Amino acid sequence: MRFKTTTLLVVSAAQLLVVLDGTIVNIALPSAQATLGMSDPDRHWVVTAYALAFGGLLLLGGRVSGALGHRRAFAVGLLGFAVASASGGAAGSSGVLITARAVQGVFAALLAPAGLSLLTNTFTEPRERGCAFGVFAAVGAAGSAVGLIAGGLLTEYADWRWCLYINVPVALLAVVGTALVPGTQREPGRLDVAGAVLSAAGFAAVVYGLSMADVGVLVVGVVLLTAFIIVETRVRQPLLPMRVMQGRVRGGAFLAITVMFFAMFGFYLFMSYCTQTVLGLVMPPTASLATAGLRGHDIGAASAAYNAAQQLGAALGTALLNTAAPAVGGCVLLVAAVLPCIDETRGARGGLAINRERY
Repeated sequence: MRFKTTTLLVVSAAQLLVVLDGTIVNIALPSAQATLGMSDPDRHWVVTAYALAFGGLLLLGGRVSGALGHRRAFAVGLLGFAVASASGGAAGSSGVLITARAVQGVFAALLAPAGLSLLTNTFTEPRERGCAFGVFAAVGAAGSAVGLIAGGLLTEYADWRWCLYINVPVALLAVVGTALVPGTQREPGRLDVAGAVLSAAGFAAVVYGLSMADVGVLVVGVVLLTAFIIVETRVRQPLLPMRVMQGRVRGGAFLAITVMFFAMFGFYLFMSYCTQTVLGLVMPPTASLATAGLRGHDIGAASAAYNAAQQLGAALGTALLNTAAPAVGGCVLLVAAVLPCIDETRGARGGLAINRERY
């Protein structure tokens, strides 16, 4: 039982790092831009580089994790993530910072599937597995909110670089804890190199094309992703088996979740930057945005369980916080009015999508 508890704690800590780093630098962007003399076109790549590397290599990371052994891959992912975080925190130019963020994403793509596999292999009883994955999911759901809160606190009272340095001690502690995690057998199989290259290049081209409004690059990205789908239907051991996407309910759930997170992270980045550079605020919008992240999880859970009391209490809590927000300045009225509306819709859809995904 001790090994199971340690595994859950270590994997949950790693999951927190992976999700947290998707949002923690949002609040730090204005300070980092001023310190490093970063141009406006380069600014968003501090966030995009991490998300792009993580998402583009996640499928490959799962296969590499099986080939190396999940515990070994987990430890390698943690160490690489720590080194990349330290390098990003010490960055003296925007290029170094963006590169470090991309490397963070690469190791996160190895770390996340390895941790998930460790949980699956450690908790074999249905009841224990349900509890373990509940904790794992709760940590992941709270990670975005924790990132926004931590980013605001560290930027306001320390330095924006600590938004990256903070990962180092957590990752190293998790590496130490990995010694107590039961090992797993390696999973033989061939790497789908063509699929990995096509998916990573396709996602990169789509993101770059959308960011720079370059239609040509966007078309190239769509062509590459189409080629990826064709390749995955023909290879023996695909990165993404097409049967996973089949079925109206399951496919619809995946599409809903994709669109939801696409909108959510774009909104977080825009709103956190706007409230600091345009409205001149730091901590109040951070608290509101973090509340939106937590509220989405509460409403999603309430939608699943039809728990009216929980839903009402969560809504009243949000209303109370956003009612108090105008006390710090009239400009916050806009944030206080918009966030609850977006939050309720996003959270309810998230709960429905995640529950549909079970089928």
